[in-house]
Amino acid sequence: MLTVLNPFDRNEPFPPVEKALDEPNGLLAVGGCLSARRLVNAYRNGIFPWFSKDEPILWWSPDPRLVLRPEGIKISRSLGKRLRRGEFQFSFDVCFDRVIEACAEPRDNAIGTWITEDMKRAYSNLFDLGLAHSFEAWQGDTLVGGLYGVSVGRVFFGESMFHRVTDASKAAFAFACNCLKEWGYVLIDCQVYTRHLASLGAEEIPRAEFVKLLRIYCDQPVSSEAWKSRGGAS
Repeated sequence: MLTVLNPFDRNEPFPPVEKALDEPNGLLAVGGCLSARRLVNAYRNGIFPWFSKDEPILWWSPDPRLVLRPEGIKISRSLGKRLRRGEFQFSFDVCFDRVIEACAEPRDNAIGTWITEDMKRAYSNLFDLGLAHSFEAWQGDTLVGGLYGVSVGRVFFGESMFHRVTDASKAAFAFACNCLKEWGYVLIDCQVYTRHLASLGAEEIPRAEFVKLLRIYCDQPVSSEAWKSRGGAS
């Protein structure tokens, strides 16, 4: 039976992730709120929100979990050529709201989006608190790709990415991995398996192993230089 969370108690603990359902994989709890405190508590425990416009807030902790170590990213030959040619320019935290708006746009063959207005407000609030971040790919003055996620300790929890030209999201992700590696991050949470992320080097690990890693790394600091220079790197 799913735990129903109190929407007025942002400090209410989540149930143990071992209580998540097998089908649908990882559904753990329903309800609650999207306050910064509850969201950070969720990420620390290997839990994330994912729900559609007409649904209540749903909290998930799937098993297995898709993760990537920043140094483990795989760059295809074609993407490597585009990066070497300097087809993209990069930045981070320059236009968080534009990135999340782009990520919320309906995808091909999809109806609607899970990035609701409530979700946008919640993550924009995390950005204002220095907890959520974006990476951007540009061609000239045009934003062509990017991603956003949440930073807790030495773990970056990826949420969504988008592209408007071929390879732009992959290029932004490669830039993100390079930055995160330099700043001392050790793990990127990619949540659930997709061929797109697997092609970039992400691998599935047991949820229990993932939670153990969070307990080690979420309380460790990253470099003092992290997130200080917003880029413009090529």
